[in-house]
Formats: sequence, structure tokens, C-alpha cells
Amino acid sequence: MLAGRRASYLVVVVGVVLTGIYALDLGSGVNSRISGVMGFGTVAAQIVGVWRNRPSDRLPWICLILSSLSFCTGMGVRGWATRQSGLATFTGDIFSIGGYLLAGLGISVILRRRVGAQRHAVVDGIIVALGAGLVATEFFALPAVRIGDRPQLVSLLAGLYPLWDIVLLLLVLNLGFSTASGLASFRFIALSMTGLLVGDIGYAIIGAQGDLVGPTLLDLPFLLGFTALAAAALHPSMTEMSSVRPRPVQSWSATRLSLIVPALATPVAVLLATGGTAHNNVPLALTTAGLIGSLVFRSVSAVRSNAEIQRGLLYRATHDPLTGLPNRDALTQHMAEMMSSRRADGVWVVYLDLDGFKLVNDHWGHEAGDLLLVEVAKRLGRLTRDSAMFARISGDEFAVADSGQAIHASALAERIQAELSRPIELPGIELMTVASIGIAPLTDQRDAESLLRDADLAMYRAKAEGRVRVFDSGMRQTVNERVEIELALRQAVQRNELWVSYQPIVDTCTGRAMGAEALVRWTHPVRGPISPVEFIPVAEETGLIEQIGTFVLEEALRQMALWRDEGLLPESFYMSVNASARQLRDHSLRRTISDGLRVYRLGGDRLTMEITESILMGDHQQVIEVLTGLRGLGIGLSVDDFGTGYSSLSYLSRFPVTTVKVDRAFVTGLGVDPGDEAIVRAIVAMSTALHLNVIAEGVETEQQRDVLAGLDVTRCQGWLWGKAVAHDEFATRHLRTIVQGAQEPAVPAPRVG
Repeated sequence: MLAGRRASYLVVVVGVVLTGIYALDLGSGVNSRISGVMGFGTVAAQIVGVWRNRPSDRLPWICLILSSLSFCTGMGVRGWATRQSGLATFTGDIFSIGGYLLAGLGISVILRRRVGAQRHAVVDGIIVALGAGLVATEFFALPAVRIGDRPQLVSLLAGLYPLWDIVLLLLVLNLGFSTASGLASFRFIALSMTGLLVGDIGYAIIGAQGDLVGPTLLDLPFLLGFTALAAAALHPSMTEMSSVRPRPVQSWSATRLSLIVPALATPVAVLLATGGTAHNNVPLALTTAGLIGSLVFRSVSAVRSNAEIQRGLLYRATHDPLTGLPNRDALTQHMAEMMSSRRADGVWVVYLDLDGFKLVNDHWGHEAGDLLLVEVAKRLGRLTRDSAMFARISGDEFAVADSGQAIHASALAERIQAELSRPIELPGIELMTVASIGIAPLTDQRDAESLLRDADLAMYRAKAEGRVRVFDSGMRQTVNERVEIELALRQAVQRNELWVSYQPIVDTCTGRAMGAEALVRWTHPVRGPISPVEFIPVAEETGLIEQIGTFVLEEALRQMALWRDEGLLPESFYMSVNASARQLRDHSLRRTISDGLRVYRLGGDRLTMEITESILMGDHQQVIEVLTGLRGLGIGLSVDDFGTGYSSLSYLSRFPVTTVKVDRAFVTGLGVDPGDEAIVRAIVAMSTALHLNVIAEGVETEQQRDVLAGLDVTRCQGWLWGKAVAHDEFATRHLRTIVQGAQEPAVPAPRVG
């Protein structure tokens, strides 16, 4: 790239030096050689520049190369052509005009590639070109034609050359209005076109006076223009000339007006300057008509463009860009119109969500997910009636609104399920999709949003209970209660209204508490005690579970420190605290626990974190890193509710867990259901093989305890030894007896043998 810059600037230096020698006018032979070297040297430099820089779009540069070659050929044959007769006289002009056309084509291609077609810019160029053409015709071409000792066509062409240059310069200026203006290659091209314009104006002036051959100085702008064109091709920035860099251009900016207003005033200025003669009436009339026509077209084009923009904005505001379907706003407006018409046959909405869509994005990427959504939109669009509106609400959620009996909505839901059950072929993969569908008929809903919201509620109920559900008012009540719980829970967290209770983990051999599980409790000021089954899922959905988890952990450690300071903490006693999925994805959890253990002067063996099986099935590497960090502190890791989820030897051996807790669902049937006993026996055998501790939870009867003892399960938790209670009651019932050396356990030990 650096070499390319040096080469372009070296060409400029060499070109300036050769132009200076040409200006010394050392003889026609020397000047002919210099002009030939600079002309064909420009062609060679352009070819080298395209070969070295390798622009992605070579067409405009090929046009510029051919343009330079045509100009050089025109200069070479011009002397010969002046000695000929007939059409041969115009040979040089033919090549020169060809050079202008090729240069204009090359710059136009760059302009189109970079900023695209802009009608207003083209019309503005025509307006300025008409004005410039009138000036060139009146003051250069017509005076030259009136000279009688040479062919009039030769004189006319000599006078119109500045017009070609003006057109080229206007194209360059339009390119400059884009982001190309900062590129060195653009500046060199602009200098080249300016050089051509200055040179042609000079020859047009002497042509109007009857001369076709002028002093040497008139050739200097052409030579410098060739030099700039060679430098433009050699500079590395030429590869960016045709890059797509769209930028809005002001239709009537100050820069454009500075060119357009003088052009519009040209007919009046020419009329005042010439006084109006029979020779210039026709050019004046044609130019005036062209300017008026251009202005009319410009106005009509502006109105049409504004209308197109408005339509485009409206479409983008009411349609999904991926599928082309109407969006939520368009759907609610359509629903509102149907509801306001009070159709006798009713209004209903079918709301569906693709189950497992996130897995598609995570496994195959978002491109596959987008293709899946497009295909689903096509399939479902074929199922809906013309009177219905099918819309994409957001993500993988779609909705259909129509009028008719509710049975029609149920039939549509069945057709949707059948259609989605067919495999979907995507590039390289085959997918099967299912959907959860909610249906809401118009009943007591006040507006379109409430009807759509009720269909959404039915869809979520379908996701939990089955594939299709019809809305009923009880769903709305459930949501209202959930919202109330969320608001109250947020206030409870802020006001520190949550508290911790403790349930003993008992050694069945002694009947004494060897640990406790810390459980969060909440007493609502109006509703009273609220079960964790109700508020914990809300906490997990809203993210409050992180604050609650941190509070329970802090409170459990603090309470153990207080019991220790009171002399009530047994030597091997530990606290078990539940960890949420959010906490286990946070690498700062290890530091939080480490700081807590240090502050309360507790060892890592005093704490066990309980995790669920579903957490272990999530982000493996991240969870493994966090759990490994916790084990590094000496903390125990217990798998809660073992046996109800994805129980597997693979993750028990892969994750650094220390304990499994047998779910109460299998403990309940012990002594009654042989199947439950077989499951517990298998869990114990699996855990023993992996050197893991086993705790049975939900133990409520002595029979269950005795069976567990027979299966070598010596750690249990359940109502047989007491429910979860406040810290002071726990200390009285389970800790003080140990410290006082009581010999009789609160519950008799099992009789074995």
C-alpha cells in the first residue's frame, strides 16, 4: 500500500517536470514526444494500477483506461486529419469525443456503485448541463460557426468541447457529494477533469476568434490532467472508489443550489448579454424549454419520491422485516377494526409459540433459526383465510385474527399442528417443529390488546399443560395473582421481610441433627404465609432469586457463627443452602462465599450448596468451572431431588458433587411400593460406587426410616424429626440436647437385627 502511494506521487512529480519542459517549447518534435510519452504513459500507469491494486469492480477503470487511450489516439491523428478532406477531417474529434463518452461512462459506473441511482441528482445535472451548454453554444460554438473559412462542423465541435467537460465535472461533483470526497483517487480524478475543462475552454476561446491552433500553454492543462488520471489509478485508495457507502444527499442543499440557480438564470443572462438575435433564438428557446421541463420533472419526482418514502416507512412500521408478515401493531389495528364493527359471528385470535426454537438458534445458529421462521410463516400463511390476518408478534410467536365461530379457531389450531408436524427441510438439516397454541374468543375484552393478551395467556397455559388451550377468566386471575406476588415480593426483598427457617438433617443412628437445610420463608402482611412453591418460581423468572439466594447464604453463615459463639454448634455440624441456576452461572459466587466464610470464621466443610439436576444439564463448562471453584474451598455439593429429572452416572462422574438427596417421591412409597424401594436401592448403589454420600428427604414415618436404614441410608431429612423452624426453636430442639450430652434421641433409633 505504501509503495502504491509513492508510485502515484512519483508519477505526479514526473508529470509536472515533463509539463514544465513542454512549456519551454523546445521544438515541435520534442513537444510531440513529450505529449506522446505522457499520454501513453498514462495508459500504462492505469493498467499497472489496476493490476497491482486489484479493485473488486474493474469496469469503471477499464473505461477510464480506454478513455485515455482514445484521447491519446485523437491527439496523435489530429495533425494528420487536418491535412485530409471529408469525414477524415474529423478523425481526431471522433476519438476525442469517444474519450469523453468512455470517461463519462467510467465515472457514472463508480457513482452508481457507490451511491446508487438518484433521480434528483441526475435531473440537477441536466439542469446545470443545459445552462452550461447554452453558454458554450452562445459564446463559443455559434461565433465559431460564423467563421466562414472552415467547415462549420469543425467550428461547432471546437465550441462544444467545454460542454463535454462540464458534464464530466458534474459527474465528479456528484461523486464528491458521497463519501468518496476524502479519497486521494477521487481528488486526482477531479483534478484531471478540471484540467480538461480549462484546456478546452482555452481552445474554445481561440476557436471563436477563428483559430484552431493555439500557443503551447493551452496544452499544459491537458498534460496535467493526464498526470492526475495516472496518479488516481496508481493510488491504493482507488479500490474504495466504488465501495458502497450510501449517504443521504440533500435534495436542495446549498452546494446544489449554488450550481442550479445560475443554470436556471442562464437564459436571462444570455438574452441580456446578446440582446437577442435571430442566431440565438433557437438555442434560447430550446434551453428554456429544457429547463422548464427539468424543473417540472424534478418537482413530480420529488413528490413521487416522498410518497414512496412514506409508503416504505408505513410498511416497515407495520410489517416484520424477516417474514414480510404484518407485525403486532398491524394486527391489533386490524383486530380493533373487527371489534368495532361488532360482527355478529364474533372475533377470535389464535396465538402460537414454537417450542424449542431457542435450541435451534443455539445449536445450528441464528441463520437456521431465521430460515425456520420464514418457512413456518409460508406454511401457516397458506392455512389462513383471506379475511384473516396472520402476523408475527415477536421472536417465534405468531398470531391469527379472524371472525367466525370459536370452532373455526379450534379447527385452524388442529391444521396448524398437522402442518408443523411435517419435517422442515433446511440446508443440511431436517427439523421437526411443534407449537403451543392459545385461543381467545371475544367475550368481555375491552380492546384488541386485551384480547391478544388473553390469547397469549392461553398459549402459556398450553405450553405448561398441553398443545392447545382456550382462554378462560381463571387464567387472567392466575396472572393477576402472579403480578401481585411479584410486586409484593419485590417490596419484601427491599424491606428485608424474608426470613430463614432451618430443618434438621439427622443421623438416623443417633437421632441427632448433624446439619440443617436453610429454607427461605415469607409472610405476607395481608395474605399471611406464602409457600415457596408460589414465590420461588416468580423470583427465578424476575431475577430476584439472586438477591434472595445471597440473603439466605449470608443469614445461614451468620446464624452458624452465632450458634458457635453461644457454644451450641456441634463439631461436625454443617449448613445446606440452595443455589439457583443464576448463581451457578456467576463466577463471582466463589468470591462471595469465600468472603462470607472468612468474615464469620467458618471452614468450607461447614457449608453445602444444593443444586438441582436441571442445572447440571445446562451450560456444562461454565457450571463445572463454578462448582470446581466451590469445591476448592472445601464446600460440599449436593444434588437435590435426585431421581426425578435426568439422573445419570455420566454427570455424577463429570461434576464435582459430593452428595445426592433422594427425592421424597420415592421415599413416600417405601415399605408399601416395592418399585420405590428398588429405585432407592439403585440410587444408593450408584452413589456408593462413586463414593458419594446419600441423604433421603421427605421421611415422615418410622417405617420409611427403618427401610432406609436397611438400605444403608443413615442421613435423613423430614417431618419425622420436625418441620423447618426459626433459628431459636431449632437451637432449643436440636442443638442444646447435643451440647448438654443428652443420651436419648428425640426419636428412638431404629432397631436393627
